[in-house]
Amino acid sequence: MLNIVSPFRSVVPGRVRKSLVPPQAWGPAAWGRARLKDYPLFSLDLGRLPPRAFTLTEKEAPMARRPRRTARPVTMPVLHPHAAGIDIGATEIYVCVPLDRDPQPIRRFGTFTEELHALADWLQQCGVTAVAMEATGVYWIPLYQILETRGVEVCLVNARHVKHVPGRKSDVQDCQWIQYLHSVGLLRASFRPPEAVCAVRSLLRHRDSLVQLAATHTQHMQKALTQMNLQLHHVLSDLTGVTGLAILDAILAGERDPQVLARHRDRRVKAAPETIAKALVGDYRSEHLFTLRQALDAYRHTQRLLGECDAEIQRRLGAFASTIDPAQHPLPPAQKSRRTGRGTPVTPHFDLRTELYRILGTDLTQVPGLQTPTVSTLFSELGADLAKFPTGKHFASWLGLCPDNRISGGEVLSVRTRSVKHRVAHALRLAAQTLSRSASVLGAYFRRMRAKLGAPEAITATAHKLARILYHLLTTHEAYDESRLAKAEADHRRRTESRLRAQARALGFHLVPATEQSVS
Repeated sequence: MLNIVSPFRSVVPGRVRKSLVPPQAWGPAAWGRARLKDYPLFSLDLGRLPPRAFTLTEKEAPMARRPRRTARPVTMPVLHPHAAGIDIGATEIYVCVPLDRDPQPIRRFGTFTEELHALADWLQQCGVTAVAMEATGVYWIPLYQILETRGVEVCLVNARHVKHVPGRKSDVQDCQWIQYLHSVGLLRASFRPPEAVCAVRSLLRHRDSLVQLAATHTQHMQKALTQMNLQLHHVLSDLTGVTGLAILDAILAGERDPQVLARHRDRRVKAAPETIAKALVGDYRSEHLFTLRQALDAYRHTQRLLGECDAEIQRRLGAFASTIDPAQHPLPPAQKSRRTGRGTPVTPHFDLRTELYRILGTDLTQVPGLQTPTVSTLFSELGADLAKFPTGKHFASWLGLCPDNRISGGEVLSVRTRSVKHRVAHALRLAAQTLSRSASVLGAYFRRMRAKLGAPEAITATAHKLARILYHLLTTHEAYDESRLAKAEADHRRRTESRLRAQARALGFHLVPATEQSVS
């Protein structure tokens, strides 16, 4: 056995693998580097022994031959081995397939239709059966439809779920990250209604844009009248009604006499002919008459487009299967409202309420706050089947109408609702806001929540209740029954009365019902 004496014997007795003397004490002021090389105990790495500087004992030898234990990498089970990841942009698409499927597993394609079909052919050659794609806007729709027609399972994911890409962000890394997450089953597909419902949704969204254009042209007409000091739109409640359009046509035809223009008044107009004649005295200028003519032509053209769109929507809705026969189960009478909603620009010019009742199997307009335009929005965005949502709680959570609890370390950090921009959630919030003066049970619930939480939270809470009611009616095809909510409202009233009696008793008073007090 080789006995080597440490050069720092007074400090570290015996042989050691690492010197206990700090490296700062080995500076050239005490010992030069050249002197340290003279000792076989030290190598160029100060404080470490060279290999085999001494002989191991019998107890140390087995320990030296033992392999060093290393941490095993944690691997996720692959649930979709034939999955691909796609990152879609406006002009280019990056696709990643499993590494063993192609020598070049990551490729870039353009967005022309020919290249989209080439992309689908390459995925089928690689044996891909499931695809996860992430995109913004509407860039994903053409590729989604092509892959869906070829039998590929397409998973459209939320960009928020895949944005945490490790390392430097690029399109190449995005498609690789999406492919990995989908292969291990960490991605959830976004909700997309059936193709027939998507077609109606596109038409109704286009119709909404046409209604907004018509409103813009109406504002242009009002501006032209104001610049000529014609106060017609202040006298008539609707400038685009029968009386308003007749007077505008007469003005553009060259008529300037206020008395003659006032004769176009319809008998249903509340304003007197003298008032209308006073409103038509102004400064007629050629440039404003030109803008008025163009705005009126644009408005009527938009109305013609709305009529064509309504006919196409009616044809599409007629192709849906009937869940209930209105002849055997007549439609319940409509709720009383300030406006009937029939024939207005917001509602199509056909019996949309009956069509929705036939398709959905229940009349959702019986729910307080839900009118025919709101129900049409719900159907076009969701369809008639909500089987993809296990319960009403899942449906409300998807809409962002319930608290999003953020818990860390056993503490609740936040209970705010998620920021969800969805047409259904927006429609339900608007419906909840209209219940502020409703005499229904839902109206009483909204006012109670507003007094307790404030107006914004009350709107969200009432919209959550409407979402639960909507889910129940669409899944069971039952008619709306307010007695269930009335029972809960009666229980709340009973608890409130009990609490008030207890408070009065504690203060030395006795509560007497108002009826008994009036009799006495």
